[in-house]
Amino acid sequence: MAETHHSGAEFSIARSEESLVWILGSSRSGSTWMLRMLADLSRVIGLDDPHLGHHLGVWRPIALAWSQRDRVPDLDILPKVKRDKPDYFFSDEYRHIWQPALRRMVAERFDAQARDRAAERGIADPLVVVKEPGSHAADVIMSMFPGAGLIFLLRDGRDVVDSWLDAYKSGSWALEEGAYSVGTQDRMAFIRWQSSVWAYRTEVVQRVYDAHPDTRKLLVRYEEVRTDPAAALQRICDRFAVGADAAEVAEVADRHAFVRAPGQEKGPGKAMRFAEPGRWRLNMNRDEVEAMLEIMGPKLEQLGYLERESAILAAHASR
Repeated sequence: MAETHHSGAEFSIARSEESLVWILGSSRSGSTWMLRMLADLSRVIGLDDPHLGHHLGVWRPIALAWSQRDRVPDLDILPKVKRDKPDYFFSDEYRHIWQPALRRMVAERFDAQARDRAAERGIADPLVVVKEPGSHAADVIMSMFPGAGLIFLLRDGRDVVDSWLDAYKSGSWALEEGAYSVGTQDRMAFIRWQSSVWAYRTEVVQRVYDAHPDTRKLLVRYEEVRTDPAAALQRICDRFAVGADAAEVAEVADRHAFVRAPGQEKGPGKAMRFAEPGRWRLNMNRDEVEAMLEIMGPKLEQLGYLERESAILAAHASR
């Protein structure tokens, strides 16, 4: 499919899906950082957290139910969505009815915001990048826009759970967003719940990613963004024809470097915490780590994270 860009009032995602790129994966994987860098490039319009996935996929069991569980769940009873229920509005049985209408609504909603921002910035052919935290509905989202781009942002699930533990504590930034304070007695249930969320979302996005056209997708690991943000950003620009040159990419990456964030905006309890892979080792005890691995271990191994762990331990042992 050839790329066609529309300007001004003619811009339309529905007519030109190449103008749309989704960032999908797990929350607390650096997606906000990535979107801010991309949105600072001259052609990109960033849309942050429309939460479509949370409307298209109702989770069960809910967090409260997890707090009552006395065992680690098996992978076959991870959180599910209600699509198998005919009465559920977004059920699979009636997808042929609601999906075309939903696609039109989403495209027109994004178009309206993108046109406003493009006019403000004087962008003639915007690339709309959407960061969607509800990635458990990635299959529905990408089936509506098969020509759109897909950035699979992947992070070690243990770091994701550790980050959520920090967010769900007294005084955290996330409390205003609907989080709650997790006490010591609830830590294990919370770790199990978040481990299953990471495993489920990662599996769904991975399955969608594998089926998506090679020219319209890119796997980006958080760890590589942390090591060399300019290189990761350049890979994205090259894949999705952003049109930013190396100088612009380097300048944007430097401007958004973690070390440049004001001290009061980062650290424990802040949305930007440490950006340090492997910090879960300092914050979890052995039982908690084992609980995580019982749920997400197979997926971590499949994605190469346990191999990396072994390599790190071997390097330390040789010193």
